[in-house]
Amino acid sequence: PTAPWSMDANLMHVSYESGILENPESPAPEDIYTMTCDPRKAPEEPETLEIEFMNGKPVKVTNVSNGTLKTDSLDLFLYLNEIGGRHGVGRIDIVENRVIGMKSRGVYETPAGTVLRAAHLDLEIFTMDKEVRRIKQGLSLEFSRQVYAGLWYSPEAEFTRRCIELSQSCVTGTVRLDLYKGQIYIKGRRAPNSLYNQELVSMDVQGDYTPSDAGGFIKIQALRLREWHRVKNAKD
Repeated sequence: PTAPWSMDANLMHVSYESGILENPESPAPEDIYTMTCDPRKAPEEPETLEIEFMNGKPVKVTNVSNGTLKTDSLDLFLYLNEIGGRHGVGRIDIVENRVIGMKSRGVYETPAGTVLRAAHLDLEIFTMDKEVRRIKQGLSLEFSRQVYAGLWYSPEAEFTRRCIELSQSCVTGTVRLDLYKGQIYIKGRRAPNSLYNQELVSMDVQGDYTPSDAGGFIKIQALRLREWHRVKNAKD
């Protein structure tokens, strides 16, 4: 018999829409899912992975729990789909905005993509300059909009891709994480080009930065706020 919903599947994810899912209040039935198990029925023990990136791209996945190693891009992605699905990772149920403006409800399974995204974002914070990452976050949202609108081959999407690619030149390193009951728990990270300076941020070691250095910064930061409240209070 035909399922009372539509399904589209590819390497990245499976999406479910239409039919009984059009009522946004009705929970998706458990038998709808094909890639992930119910997190409540996932293994009772977490599984530990190390994911290595080079210039922002995943190049190696190591299962610390059992020694499995994947280096081929397709193999590691399929493996993350398998292991992420086994632990119930990557399910979402959302209402989204279509390109033409109407809203629709979709249920998605994206195990490998969810695991890679969590690890990648953690490594970005560890290795990227603060302002570069802030700009890249905005570009990521814009690129998502371009892809969703079918503009992959547009000049603006090509421009955005090149900017994002440049931002990834320092995103090389390894992230360790646990998969458990539908969740991803980051446990640690290491990188040859990390901007993390343990001595500088230490509360136990006196480095080049002292608390008194913050005084001038706080005054400058507060200047526009003082002026805004001065004018606001005068009007009131």
